[in-house]
Amino acid sequence: MPSLRSESAGGAALSEVSEFVGHPRVHVLPATPALLAAHTLIRDREASREVFTTHSRRVFRMLLEAAVGLLPSERNAVLTPAGHVFEGLVVTEKACAVSVVRAGESLESELWAVVPGMRLGKILIQRDKSTKQPRLYYFHLPPDMEHQHVLLLEPMLATGGSLLAALDVLAEAGTPSSSVIAVNVMSSPPGLERVLDEHPDLTIVTSSVERDLDENAFMVPGIGDFGDRYFGTDVARP
Repeated sequence: MPSLRSESAGGAALSEVSEFVGHPRVHVLPATPALLAAHTLIRDREASREVFTTHSRRVFRMLLEAAVGLLPSERNAVLTPAGHVFEGLVVTEKACAVSVVRAGESLESELWAVVPGMRLGKILIQRDKSTKQPRLYYFHLPPDMEHQHVLLLEPMLATGGSLLAALDVLAEAGTPSSSVIAVNVMSSPPGLERVLDEHPDLTIVTSSVERDLDENAFMVPGIGDFGDRYFGTDVARP
C-alpha cells in the first residue's frame, strides 16, 4: 500500500495516492503533526460529536488559510506603530465564498474568522442515495459573480458529482472554473480525475487524497458521512 506520507514540493502530504501530490492544480496540505493528529481524531468511528466538530474546525482553518493564500495579491507597504515600514501583501481582486449545503456550511464560521465579512453564497445539492447522482435544489449567489474569485466550500470530493454540479451553477452565473478554488477536507482519486478532466483550470485545496471509493461511493479509508457526523444527524453519540 502507498505510504500515508507522500513527499511533495511543499513537504510531506497526507495522501494514499502519490499521483496527485505535486499536481499543479491540486494543493495537498503538508502532513504536519497537527494535521495528522486532527485527522486521527476525526476519522475515529468512536469520536464524540464534540471531538469531531472541534478538530474538523482545526482542519478547516488550515485549508482556508492555504486557499486564501492562493488568491491574487500584490505587494503592499504599511507603517507599523513603531514608525517603520513593513512590506507585505494584499488581496487585489474581488473574492467571495460559496458553500455547498449542507456539509459546506460547516466551514463558514472558520471562513469568517480567516476573512471577516467575506460575502457568502449558497448552493443546495443533494446526492440521491440510490443513484449516487447529485440534484440541484436551490442557489443564491452574491452579485457580480463574473468579476469574483470564488472559494467553493465542499468538504468531501468523493465521486465529484456535487462539485461538478456546483461548478455548472457558477459558470452560468459568469464565474469560470479558472477563478474557483475548491476547498475540500478529503478527496478521492476518481473524483479528482473526473473533476480535473472536465475543469483542468480549477484549483483544489485538500487536506488528504484518499485511497479509493467503496461500493457505496464513500472514500477509503475515509470519514463516513461528514455532514451527518458534523451536524449530529448520524447515530447518536455522547
